[in-house]
Amino acid sequence: MKATQLLRRRIIYSAEAFAELVLWQMPKPVVGSTHDFKYRLVYVVRGACVLRYDNEVGKGDHRHMGGKESTYEFTTLEQLVADFQRDIARWNRENRDS
Repeated sequence: MKATQLLRRRIIYSAEAFAELVLWQMPKPVVGSTHDFKYRLVYVVRGACVLRYDNEVGKGDHRHMGGKESTYEFTTLEQLVADFQRDIARWNRENRDS
């Protein structure tokens, strides 16, 4: 089985903000992950990536938010997207005046 792209979508939130979601199903888990998905979800505001969820080879599932990297516990693709959307809303609330 080859890698299969499941989703590649850009979502425009405003003239200054967008999210990009890229999801793949892999023939086997990438090093550091226990599931067979590869993903990159980013939220970009004014040209800067302010939020990113990914599972790059060797690092496993994690997210970057506010300059900090933390482990992410992957359960399902649906939950991944829901958590990402929740963190976008949180970032927007916390940075409303900046």
